[in-house]
Amino acid sequence: MRRLRALWLRRTMRFRVTTVTTVVTLAVLIGMAVVSSGMIGPLLVRSADAELSASLDAATERVRAGLAPFAPSPNIQVRVLDTAGEPVDGGGAIDLGPQDIRVLKAGTPVLRAQDAPPARWLGTVVSAPDGTQRLVVTGTGIVGYAAAHGEALNWLVIAALLVAVAVAGSTWLAVRSSLRPVERMRVAAGRLTTGRRLPLPEAHDELRSLAGALNALLARRDEATDRLRRFTGDAAHELRSPVASIRVQAEVAVTHPDPDLSQEVLADVVRESERLSALVDGLLALARADAGEVPAAEAIDLVIATKDAVGRCQDSGPTIQVHLPPAPCWAFAAPSEVDLVLDNLLRNAVRHARARVTVTVMASSKTVRLVVDDDGHGIAEEHRARVFDRFYRIQDDRARSSGGTGLGLALVAEVVRRRGGAVRVSDSPEGGARFQVVWRVAR
Repeated sequence: MRRLRALWLRRTMRFRVTTVTTVVTLAVLIGMAVVSSGMIGPLLVRSADAELSASLDAATERVRAGLAPFAPSPNIQVRVLDTAGEPVDGGGAIDLGPQDIRVLKAGTPVLRAQDAPPARWLGTVVSAPDGTQRLVVTGTGIVGYAAAHGEALNWLVIAALLVAVAVAGSTWLAVRSSLRPVERMRVAAGRLTTGRRLPLPEAHDELRSLAGALNALLARRDEATDRLRRFTGDAAHELRSPVASIRVQAEVAVTHPDPDLSQEVLADVVRESERLSALVDGLLALARADAGEVPAAEAIDLVIATKDAVGRCQDSGPTIQVHLPPAPCWAFAAPSEVDLVLDNLLRNAVRHARARVTVTVMASSKTVRLVVDDDGHGIAEEHRARVFDRFYRIQDDRARSSGGTGLGLALVAEVVRRRGGAVRVSDSPEGGARFQVVWRVAR
C-alpha cells in the first residue's frame, strides 16, 4: 500500500485529477447503467399491464352478459376457461400450466419469462348467466423484455465508457489549461531576483490570490534578508571597535613595556572588554528572541522589581526618585524580561540625566505602566520613531562615547512587545526624555 501511495504521489497533478475524475465518472455511469437496465423490464411489464387490464375489464363484462369476448388488438389474447383451466370458448389449448391457472384465479398476474417472447397474463373469475364459474384471462407478449436485461445493459455500459473517455479528455484539457498560469508562475519565480515580484494573473481567481500571497511572502523575505544584512554589518562594525581597541592597547603594552602605564592600559582593556561583553550579550539576547526562545511568563510584582533595579543603580551619580503604589502591581512577563527592561531604562536615564531621574509605577484594571523620566537633553522628534531600532544611535550626547551599545532599547522593545505590551518615548516634564512601558496585568 505504501509503495502504491508513493507511486501515485509521483504522478503529475494533471494525471491524478484526470484519473480520479474519470474513475468516479465511470463508476457512476456503470452504476446508473445497471440500475437503468434493471428498471426497463418492470417498466415494460407495467405498460403491458395497463393494456391488459382494460381488455380484461371489457371481456369480463361480456362474459357476465353471456356474450363471447373479443380481443381489442391482434397482439392481445382474450380467452375464457373453466376453473380447471380448460378452454370453453372453442379455441385451441392455451399455454398456461396448472400453477399459472391457480395464480390467475387468485387475481395475481403471471409473467412467463421462458416464453418467446415473454408473455404477461392477467385473469379473474366471473359468473356466467347460467351460474357457472369462468376464468377470463388476457395476455400479450412483451417484445424487448429479454433485450432490456442483456443488450440494453451492454449498450449502456458502452455508452458509459464513451462518456468516461470524453470526460477524461475534457478534464485533461481543463486541468492543463488551469495549471498553465501556475507553470508560468513557477518559471517566473525561478527567475526572480531581489526586489522583484510575481506577475499577477488577469483573472481575479484563486491563482491571483496565490500570487498576491507569494508576493507578500517575497516582500517579507526581502525585508528579513535586508534586516539580517544590516544587522550582520552593524554587529561586525560594533564588534570591530572594542576588539581593535583591546588589540592596540595590548600591542602598545607589548612593544613599549612601561610599568607606569600598565595600570592605565589594563583599565582601558577592562573597559573595552566590558563593552565587548555587553555587546555580545545583547546580540545573543536578540538572536534568542529572533529564534523564538521566549521564557515562560508569570505574575511579576513590578513594585518589588523596581526597588531592586533602583538599588542596583543608586551609586551611578544622579538622584533617583521613586514613586510606587502601596499595593503590588502584577505584570505578565518573565522575571528576566522585567529586569532587562528596568536595568536598560535606568542605565540609559542615569547616563544622560543632569541631576535627577524619576521612576513611576502605575496600575489600572488591565495594564501595568512603568515611566522613567530624566532631565537630560531629551530625544528629538525625528529620532523617536527609530530609537528602538538595533544599533541606532543619536549623534549627540547619546552617542558611542557615552558607553552605549545601541542594543539596549532594541532589547526593551523586543521583550515588551512579544508579551503584548507597548513601549514609547516622549518628552519628559523634567525636560529630558520619558520612556513608558506598558505590560498586561497578570490575573
